[in-house]
Amino acid sequence: MRIGIAPIPMSTWLFLLSVVVGVVLHASGTTEPNNEGLFSDPETESVSLDTGGLSRDKFPKGFVFGTATSAYQVEGMAHKDGRGPSIWDTFVEIPGIVANNGNAEVSVDQYHRYKEDIDIMNKFNFDAYRFSISWSRIFPDGTGKVNQKGVAYYNRLINYLLKRGITPYANLYHYDLPLALEKKYKGLLSDQVVKDFADYADFCFRTFGDRVKNWMTFNEPRVVAALGYDNGFFAPGRCSKPYGNCTSGNSATEPYIVAHHLILAHAAAVQRYREKYQEKQKGRIGILLDFVWYEPLTRSKADNYAAQRARDFHVGWFIHPIVYGEYPRTMQDIVGERLPKFTKEEVKMVKGSMDFVGINQYTAYYMYDPHKSKPKVLGYQQDWNAGFAYNKKGVPIGPKANSYWLYNVPWGLYKAITYIKEHYGNPTVILSENGMDDPGNVTISKGLHDTTRINFYKGYLTQLKKAVDEGANVVGYFAWSLLDNFEWRLGYTSRFGIVYVDFANLKRYPKMSAYWFKRLLQRNKH
Repeated sequence: MRIGIAPIPMSTWLFLLSVVVGVVLHASGTTEPNNEGLFSDPETESVSLDTGGLSRDKFPKGFVFGTATSAYQVEGMAHKDGRGPSIWDTFVEIPGIVANNGNAEVSVDQYHRYKEDIDIMNKFNFDAYRFSISWSRIFPDGTGKVNQKGVAYYNRLINYLLKRGITPYANLYHYDLPLALEKKYKGLLSDQVVKDFADYADFCFRTFGDRVKNWMTFNEPRVVAALGYDNGFFAPGRCSKPYGNCTSGNSATEPYIVAHHLILAHAAAVQRYREKYQEKQKGRIGILLDFVWYEPLTRSKADNYAAQRARDFHVGWFIHPIVYGEYPRTMQDIVGERLPKFTKEEVKMVKGSMDFVGINQYTAYYMYDPHKSKPKVLGYQQDWNAGFAYNKKGVPIGPKANSYWLYNVPWGLYKAITYIKEHYGNPTVILSENGMDDPGNVTISKGLHDTTRINFYKGYLTQLKKAVDEGANVVGYFAWSLLDNFEWRLGYTSRFGIVYVDFANLKRYPKMSAYWFKRLLQRNKH
């Protein structure tokens, strides 16, 4: 056993790979807001709002600054106005799955409060909003009949964004597969999903593409495949018995099958866009990938190889086929026959199927070679053959946020972006998520004085600028998240927003971090 590496249960460290969940479960709810302790004029708190020399002008001309959310986390109206259920609607009904048995029936009700939220973005100088479209709000059964009330909602949202000078960035899938397709053919485990997703995407391009010029197919397909099918931590909750509390699944094969179908569905949607819409609509399309930076624990060759395996099995799993037309060689060697293969025709469709790549980047870990023999039961996480460490010689890799997987490691962002530049031909990159969380039960006065979050953003944006100055082709940055919201299995016990939401009455209160961004993003009038 190495110094500084605490033994962690399997189920615990599997979970660390998600970038939108946390772990310390706090009691939900807030105190009733009052004016005691609230900062009266945050714009005068110059020390707290210090941008550390960062400003809009320090980034390339046209660099986009935005905020991000996802449909299931903010919209509410989960079973209303014609929306069909998604796999998450049934997943959250399992007792104990979500902290305090929270659900997304109402969430923060952006369905009705979108104008207020967009006005906040406008007031705080943001350029763009990255939102997701709920597939089952458009097609309640996944295919077939269109729910016009759902279409009307997204039209209202897009039109008001444009009216307020905010550029819409539309993501087509954020964990929420229509339940009808899960029941019909086991969802992402079937290749039928490739055509059904492409048809859904085609409808969205046709319906919204006259106004939406920035499209994303999938958010974090790695999280979908790994947490949904390797440890069962996310919907639809499938895994092999040793790796999670699942009633069915196969951790050795299903994550790879699902990932394969996600890549093909992405490429099929991109093909539709390029063949039918791109020339006329003059937009662009990409995919959003999560990327934890994996740093070798020591300088040993074994630890360096372990860190590289982790990178290949994490971000390489998806970006390597899209750039080079095949899975990373490491994966091919380790996974062998369990790894699906692309046909020659599929390679043509997949290779080059992105105009940009979104990178969701939050944290970094040390990796080491555990010198283990092969496990009796194979699984995706086991295939890495890599150990996680969170400190070196007793020194933590960085300060921890509320979620125990989330350490503040700005240099990890710099290394992740530089890695993409050097290994994948310096593609156009959007830093599509970045942020940190506070506990859900933080009082409103403490919640609004989020100086820790300001320091987090300052550190990460400084490192992003360094990567850009060194030639990384990054064209935008999106803070996660605009609002405190439904944080998947953490429910309402985790707050990532730059806007505090009182979950009792859904009132919005911009935090100091929002005012910090306002200062950072002010435009100099010449």
